[in-house]
Amino acid sequence: MLSRVANSLYWMSRYIERAESIARLVDVNLQLLLDFRNLDDQALGAHWIAIVQSSGDEELFRKLHPKTTGQTVTQFLVFQAENPNSILSSIAQARENARMVRDQITVELWEEINRVYLFLYSPRASELWRESPSDFFLTIKNGSLLLQGLTDATVVRNEGWFFMQCGRYLERADKTSRILDVRHASLPARGVPAAPTQADALGWSAVLRSCSAWDAYKALHGAEVEPALVAELLLLSDEFPRSVRFAVRHLNTVLRRISGVHEGRFSNDAEKLAGRLLAELQFSTVEDIFEIGLHTYIDVAQAKLNSIGEALFQAYIFQPFQLQEEYELRQQEEQQQQTGPERSLPPPPRA
Repeated sequence: MLSRVANSLYWMSRYIERAESIARLVDVNLQLLLDFRNLDDQALGAHWIAIVQSSGDEELFRKLHPKTTGQTVTQFLVFQAENPNSILSSIAQARENARMVRDQITVELWEEINRVYLFLYSPRASELWRESPSDFFLTIKNGSLLLQGLTDATVVRNEGWFFMQCGRYLERADKTSRILDVRHASLPARGVPAAPTQADALGWSAVLRSCSAWDAYKALHGAEVEPALVAELLLLSDEFPRSVRFAVRHLNTVLRRISGVHEGRFSNDAEKLAGRLLAELQFSTVEDIFEIGLHTYIDVAQAKLNSIGEALFQAYIFQPFQLQEEYELRQQEEQQQQTGPERSLPPPPRA
């Protein structure tokens, strides 16, 4: 497979997952405000800026919007074309990557990406956003889930599909950790936190709903929300499909399907780093995480995920530049290897 094709499939999948994650995060935090009363401008600003910080785009946000309000933050995360990680930009970039590899994806997948893209750029999107933000975000989430379902149901399981899975699971692990990090300010710097206040419990339940984890959490632990149990589910669960450990395990598997290397071995840095991170998650406890500090642990995990993405790029996407002389020398060496050394002919027989 050409490296540019692998790169486009990888980023198409990442941007689709990113749009869904941002939709989840903003939707739940808008609904969460209905449970809070008597919030002044300062408290509202702190509530919204934490969401921007979790996305890693605070510096850009400050340049575009001098004041932090619900309106400026939602505009920045949803419709701001200047923000490369907004929902609008993510879907546009997913469509552009899909267009570049149109012959590598199915008709159904291409049509659905176009449908979501055209919806976002239509007057209907702005109208739905004003009338019912919840319905707007539901449209985005359903579109993303449909795209993932079409990918699983219609795309051949070849190298292209594996690169799409790499993009999906790497992005999912990153965004789940960022959503969890939104609530780190309510925790002590180190140590397992005490029972949360009612307001904090509402915030932690919002984190669960942002990851569609509320029902899974209730099935395991009941309706009483404890920050340590929330962190354990979203970071260390091997069964919940949006947890970091679940995503890294699948990422580790598909990386080895690309190279053909068996579990327990590696042929490049991406496989080595993914296997190492998976082992750390498998042999960690929530007490270990809070002993380090949740925010510190998530920062380190995000850096490791970024390193995996960079290593994947170096292994499969980046092609080093070669001078013409180096290229010609390499061609000569390959030809010699194919033909073998020349052998002298025997002398002609005497008459």
